[in-house]
Parts: sequence; C-alpha cells; structure tokens
Amino acid sequence: MPRALGQIDEQKSQAILQAAASLFVEKGAKATMSEIARRAGVSKQTLYNRFASKTEIGRALAAQRSDAVTAPLASGAEPEAVLAAIAETLISKICTGGKGASLRGVALVSPEAPELARAIYDAGPGESVRRIAAWLRVQDEAGRLSVPDPLAAAEMFTGMALGHGHLRSVLGLPHPDIADLPGRAREVARRFVRAFAPD
Repeated sequence: MPRALGQIDEQKSQAILQAAASLFVEKGAKATMSEIARRAGVSKQTLYNRFASKTEIGRALAAQRSDAVTAPLASGAEPEAVLAAIAETLISKICTGGKGASLRGVALVSPEAPELARAIYDAGPGESVRRIAAWLRVQDEAGRLSVPDPLAAAEMFTGMALGHGHLRSVLGLPHPDIADLPGRAREVARRFVRAFAPD
C-alpha cells in the first residue's frame, strides 16, 4: 500500500511540473499557483504540499533537466563517448522541434521574477556546467584530458554543442533540421577532446 501511495504522489508531482512548464511558456511569471493546480488536476493544497512557490517548481523542473543532461557523466565510458552522449542530449532538448520552448518561458519570467530565473538557471544549466566541470577536472587529474580551467571548458563545450540553438529557442525561431544528430554530437565531442588532448 505505501508503495502505491508513493507512485500516486510521484504522478501528482509530475503532473504539477508538466502543468507549470507549459504555463511558464505561455504566461511567464504571470502564471499563478492556482492555474498550475487547475491544469495539473490537483487541489491547491496538494500543490502547496509539494511545492511552496513557483520558485521551487522552477528549481525542480530545471533539476530534472540537469539530471538528464549529465547522466552520462556516471557511465565510466571514455571521455569522447561521455561528451558525445551529453552533446546529443543537449542538442535534442534545445535544438529540435519545439523542445526549446522552455527557454522562451524562462526569458519571459526573467524581468518580472529574477529570483525565479536565478533558481532555474542555478538548478538547471548552471548545475549542468558545474557537474561537467567537476568531471573534466577528474579527467585532467587522470591525464586523460588537459583542462587547466574546467569551468570555462565546460561552458565552451555546451556552447559548441548548442551553437545558436539557445538563441533560436528564446526567439521562437525554427531550428534547422539536423539530419544526423548522433553524428553531430560525436563531432562536437571529437573536436573538444582533440582541443583538450594531453600534450
């Protein structure tokens, strides 16, 4: 019985996060907790029991994305394979179809709710870059790569993977078709590893 209750709680939490994500895209910071609860099909009390504020919701959404992006860091694979997997996830989440709409939602939120925008950045892209940087530091110490400034290199890597994808998503512009997404991700990883190869 407790297991079933836990699954129901998780389903409600996911419904809340999905509702909030779509409302943030549509309305930015003007989305209210009442609207989020209504769209999720839960009571306001249920919503507040799980998330005390829109900032907490934004943080949870961003953390989910960061976890997905950085999951390959724990694989133990060779650096190029790890980086290719991360690049593929980044590209697929930002540069294909309408998946970058969440960035537009964050852009809408930023001027009116800077604390929400900061929480989203810190728990999402910021955390991803910090995790990649920590992994790069380990690769440097092991002699697999030569990375004197892991944080700058992590930002460089994500920039290589996304190109102008962030900008297109924020502006609501279409993304060019990527005929071979895995191939593009491998190319990004290959070039990055070559640039940071040990002497």
